[in-house]
Amino acid sequence: MDAYNQTTVTHFILIGLSDCPEVRYPLFVVFAIIYQVTVRGNGAILLAIGTEKKLHTPMYYFLASLSLLDIFCPSVTVPKMLENLLTEKHSISFTGCALQLYFLVALVGTEVFLLSVMAYDRYVAICFPLRYTLIITKVRCVKLTAGTWTAGFLNSLLHTVSMFHLSFCKSNQVNQYYCDIPPVLVLSCSSTYVAEMLILVEGGILGISSFLVTFISYFYIVSAILKIQSTGGKHKAFSTCASHLLVVCLFGGTTVFTYVRPYSSQHFPARDRLISMLYGIITPMLNPMIYSLRNTEVKGALRRVLCHRVYSLQV
Repeated sequence: MDAYNQTTVTHFILIGLSDCPEVRYPLFVVFAIIYQVTVRGNGAILLAIGTEKKLHTPMYYFLASLSLLDIFCPSVTVPKMLENLLTEKHSISFTGCALQLYFLVALVGTEVFLLSVMAYDRYVAICFPLRYTLIITKVRCVKLTAGTWTAGFLNSLLHTVSMFHLSFCKSNQVNQYYCDIPPVLVLSCSSTYVAEMLILVEGGILGISSFLVTFISYFYIVSAILKIQSTGGKHKAFSTCASHLLVVCLFGGTTVFTYVRPYSSQHFPARDRLISMLYGIITPMLNPMIYSLRNTEVKGALRRVLCHRVYSLQV
């Protein structure tokens, strides 16, 4: 199984989380519940934003896009992981691995760019409140959102083509529960220097650019908040940004650790699997809770949607 060349590799073996039956079945239940909570939670936010006219503003359009990403991202990896936990078959086809890697990197990249756009949106809202509707128009909101998705998918296409032009003959065992750049790259028996440099340089430029947009936006946001005289005003301004900042720290930190480093130096697959769960599974589940718990408008919209649904069921 381990000695393959480029012409005979037809599939990869995903190591998964555990081969022990005593652990696999409880893990299946846990991650199935997490996946259901993720889909339902983000779906509820999408429904609330879609049905509540008061939430038809650029800020909530960005939040809706984030919820959509938080549904798609775990959907790329979790169903296959759940299948592997129940069966002895841990293989994925060469094409399936490439597609999984492409969509995962595309969605993760899109979310990184979107979080930067959301930081800029909060900067304009707090630092230029009277000009907000003139600067962040619905047309500009659509363009920014479309730009993040386009950039994410084009970025992923570049990396996926670069990755799967390599020769694979060392092993077909992927030390991860899904196909991702780091664990697949180390399986190549050809030189990975160009691919690594492309990922580090191009990914570094985009990642640093996104980080700078977020950092500069929050620098000015904090400066503006500190100038507010009333304590209530400071608390209200900070509460509108705290949720987004928490998501940036959770998602951004783990993503940077996973991708922006030399892949040949990876020697701790268990640690990498844990970190990948944080940004690929746990964070998408937490995002609806983070935003709904700290946002009174979202909480109100969710409450009205749920009450209407309960009333409809009773009737």
